[in-house]
Amino acid sequence: MAEISRIRHPNKRRFFRREDLPLYIMALPTIIFLLMFCYAPMFGLVMAFQDFKVDKGFFGSQFVGLKNFEFLFSSTDAWVITRNTVCYNLVFIVVNTSLAILMSLMLSELHSGKMAKTLQTIYMLPYFLAWTVVAIVLSGFLDRGYGLVNKIIQAVGGKGKTDWYKERELWPWLFVALNAWKGVGYNTVLYLAVISGISNDYYEAAVLDGASKFQQARYITLPHLRTVMCITLIMSLGGIFRGDFGLFYSVTKDSGRLYPVSDVIDTYIYRSLTTMSNAGMTAAAGFYQSVVGFLTLIFANWVVTKIDADSAMF
Repeated sequence: MAEISRIRHPNKRRFFRREDLPLYIMALPTIIFLLMFCYAPMFGLVMAFQDFKVDKGFFGSQFVGLKNFEFLFSSTDAWVITRNTVCYNLVFIVVNTSLAILMSLMLSELHSGKMAKTLQTIYMLPYFLAWTVVAIVLSGFLDRGYGLVNKIIQAVGGKGKTDWYKERELWPWLFVALNAWKGVGYNTVLYLAVISGISNDYYEAAVLDGASKFQQARYITLPHLRTVMCITLIMSLGGIFRGDFGLFYSVTKDSGRLYPVSDVIDTYIYRSLTTMSNAGMTAAAGFYQSVVGFLTLIFANWVVTKIDADSAMF
């Protein structure tokens, strides 16, 4: 009868198959992690609509509707942190993507495999450094008392007493440079992996037709990178309302003088929770961040779908 059932329903698939059991076991830790740290904490979003009190908990705190959002958006802080978060992320996306593509194209042209692997390793190393480590190293350059920059200024006859952690004009450029230094290597390896999978037949045919290196990159390499570029762009836009906490908090040493140029949504949420103890407004800011980021991702994917459906995520 079982054989007859299979014949009658050749396309019917069972929900659970014994031979897939090892795969389910391998996926189980990830599923548990997602449930515990991604889905269970979502219950805390109720704080965004409450005057949350720790002693009263979720069920005893007063429900205030949208007052936390009104308080957040009525202040100038909402505009500043949103502007900083979005503008920095847009610049990061453009700069990092451009540099990663350029570096991957340059590495792909190296004839020495050892040299290419050595450079890949050098480019990847900053990606594994914690921002706390970067902050300590950077303070060795910018510290007012013992910083190398001030020492060099003194050596050439200057005063060398500048407190660089209070110079607002410097830090936007420094944020972009540090983010690129730390993140470009990872994206370079990603694009280089795609380039290594392109058939040499395309380049050999292009050489026979007299195409230059620039033309080969434009008409062969970049089109093959289009799908990966679109997917990384969509994912980056999905996180456009999330600031890098380590970069904007640890590296700046939480300098109050730099808040107008360094305060992003993530640092604002952390500071509100630790200094003002306003859990309701903090939850409202986090909820606002997540919802707008999700809508941005959906919109970016929709735009890519209209342009090139094969390059979209879903």
